[in-house]
Parts: sequence; structure tokens; C-alpha cells
Amino acid sequence: MGSLIHNFNERFHFSTPSTLQPDLPLLVYLPGMDGTGELLRSQINKGLSTAFNLQCLAMPAHDLSSWDQLTEKVVGLLRSQFRHSRPDTVYLCGESFGGCLALKIALKAPELFDRLILINPASCFMGQALLHFGSHLTGWLPPPIYALSVMGLLPFLAALGRIARSERNTLLAAMQSVPQPTSTWRVNLLREFEMNSHELSRIRQPVLAIASTGDRLLPSAAEATRLTYSIPNAKQVLLPDSGHACLLETDVNLYKLLKDHDFLTRPKPISAVA
Repeated sequence: MGSLIHNFNERFHFSTPSTLQPDLPLLVYLPGMDGTGELLRSQINKGLSTAFNLQCLAMPAHDLSSWDQLTEKVVGLLRSQFRHSRPDTVYLCGESFGGCLALKIALKAPELFDRLILINPASCFMGQALLHFGSHLTGWLPPPIYALSVMGLLPFLAALGRIARSERNTLLAAMQSVPQPTSTWRVNLLREFEMNSHELSRIRQPVLAIASTGDRLLPSAAEATRLTYSIPNAKQVLLPDSGHACLLETDVNLYKLLKDHDFLTRPKPISAVA
């Protein structure tokens, strides 16, 4: 049994963090650089599981795929899942690194989803000179120093005062689950990521760009403005004082944000029985 679980974890797959509810709209969550999907769990009991059938992408810890390969793998998973029937409504939700992947999928296979949620997408990483410099160093750090540097990143990744201790531990565990070579590779992908206004203008689905004004890692608010300016049917939501890993914050409720900003689809009326 152990080898079966090991093999499962070493391939791309969707995990189900709550009870399967196929009658509800499907929300596919694309995680940040940790690739685990674990950081969505704090939102599940805040109403998200009552509105959606949830699935989280899990990426193998040692995967070194290019953007094109990542996109093909996720598109392949979705097409395989929709082979017999596609849900009436599919939401694609990408956070940070996953936001970049969501944008790639939006251009590659727009027929696979109906609405797009971007949460502090790292699509502006390339323009950050200091991050560029720091990211080049990660691959050269000795493993013990790298482990310490991960802990040192916590105040930049999250507004720690807004996160419960248990969620801080979850964030640290997710960060530490990524081997140094994988972390270096994924940072390199972010350095290469670029999507211009012309490409963004091809995204026709409704898009909600959620950005933290207190993000100390990336200028997420400015990036949300750029995205909403370039994507025809997009609007932005700003979270005052929130940090980069905003979904872990006690006061952030993704379901409520979607509801308040009219981003939830209306349930289909039940046909009367003749």
C-alpha cells in the first residue's frame, strides 16, 4: 500500500479536500510554489465547500516541468476528467505561482473553464529586480542555510499577525515540503514568465483578480490593476493589510468575497415534474 501512495504522490493529480459534490459547480485550485494544495484547506469550512465541488492540483515534489509541460499536464488532467461529462460551471482558481499557470491554461484551453479567479498571481515577478537577484542565490545556498532562509521568508509571504498559529505551521510545512532544486526551478519559471496585454486580451471569461495591498513579496495590487485593464471582463478586489498568503488569514473568506462581488453562478431552477 505504501508504494501505491508513493507512486500516486509522484504524479500530477487532483486531490479532493472535502466531500465530492458533483452537482455543485467545480472549483479547481492551482496552488502556489509548494504545489500541495494544502493552503486552501483553511477556506473549506468558511463556506467554500457548500458552494463548490472542490479539487486541488497536487504537483510532485521533484517535478521540473517547463511552463508548457505544466500547462499540458493540467489540461490533460481536466480533459480526461471531462471525457464523459463536463460540469455546467467550472471555476479555475490560481494563487501566486498557480495564478501564472491559470493564465497559461486560459490561453491554451479556454473551453475547459467558465470563470477565472486569480489570487496574488506571481505574473509580475519578472519585473522585480531585487527578487531576481535574491532568486539567483537560492540554488547556491548550502542545504542548512537554505532551510533557514525558508523560515526567514515567512514575514514576506504572510502577514503573520493576521494568521493563527496553526496556519503559520501549515504554511511553513508547505514551504519546507519543496526540495531545494524544485524551489530553484520554480523560481526560475517565475523569472521567465511573461504575458503581454495582447495575450491577456484574449481571455474572455469573467475574471476576478484578488490582491493584497500589504503584500511584501510582490506588488500584487498594481498587478491586479494591470490584469483588469488588459482582460476585457475582469474586475479587481483589494484586501487591505493582507499579505501574500492571504487565504490563510483568519479574516479572509474567499466564499464571501466571491458572493459579495457577484462572482457566484446562480443555481439552475429545478424543473417541475409533469
